[in-house]
Amino acid sequence: MIRYFAARLAGLVLVMLIVSFITFGMLYRLPGGPFDQLDQPLSPAALENIRHKYHLDEPFYVVWANYVANVAHGDFGTSYKAENVPIVDIFRDQWGASLALGGMALAWSVPLGIVLGVMAALRRNRAFDYVARFFSIVGATVPNFALAVILIYVFAVVMKVLPTGGWSSDEPRTFVLPAVIFGLLPFGSVMRYTRNGMLEALSQDYIRVAKAKGLAQNAVVYKHALRNVLIPIITVLAPMIPNAFTGSAILEPMFRINGIGKLFIESLASRDYPMVMATVLIVAMLWGISFLIADVAYTLADPRIRLGK
Repeated sequence: MIRYFAARLAGLVLVMLIVSFITFGMLYRLPGGPFDQLDQPLSPAALENIRHKYHLDEPFYVVWANYVANVAHGDFGTSYKAENVPIVDIFRDQWGASLALGGMALAWSVPLGIVLGVMAALRRNRAFDYVARFFSIVGATVPNFALAVILIYVFAVVMKVLPTGGWSSDEPRTFVLPAVIFGLLPFGSVMRYTRNGMLEALSQDYIRVAKAKGLAQNAVVYKHALRNVLIPIITVLAPMIPNAFTGSAILEPMFRINGIGKLFIESLASRDYPMVMATVLIVAMLWGISFLIADVAYTLADPRIRLGK
């Protein structure tokens, strides 16, 4: 097991190196630069001095190598737009909102998706099944910005029961719309995978044997059938967890939430290379850790699975 974890961690480091190199190359090939569109245009000499200060006058692979060396020591640098402010401090200030948003979205969407998926499978081709499938399809296919516009209009403009945006612990109502909309995609996916997996599990011979032995319906469904559905649920959740905990680049600006997603869009627009790189690396790292945790969860859900085999 130690060799397996060591190999996976080594693979994660390699992936992060490749991702950082590709991202660096793409950023440097974009037209313009981080200091070309200031409110007060600089003279060519002053602009050259700034570029030299941040090593932007060097080839991108040299800057990339220096950046990777600094990151290896835990130094993500400072933002071009917030001079002398470490990127780690900026993330510490703004990541909390994204973590809260993603946590709230997963807290309601995953359990509800599993429960409704099981109930829909037990009521196949009935009214409940059709309604549950409709909402799962809407959540999984309709873009969240379109749903945001509709729900903001209905609940904030017409009914006036929820605010149009903001994110404050002093006003819990600001959490409702972003958390509900952000959780619709996980809800739709989890509900659909749970329903399909339950339908397949309930048709297996061992379920028929369990029923023939007189086991209670709840024992058959939740102890035997549902356990075999956990593998696809874990698989679909693995990429959703890092996506949820790094915020939404669409919903956060729409609801005026100062999170990682909004910060990434602003940094990309202003060519804030260190901030963009830090965000991409953190997301890549979370993806790798999430899939590693999913592999461990496979072994807990199904003892027949062994790591590295």
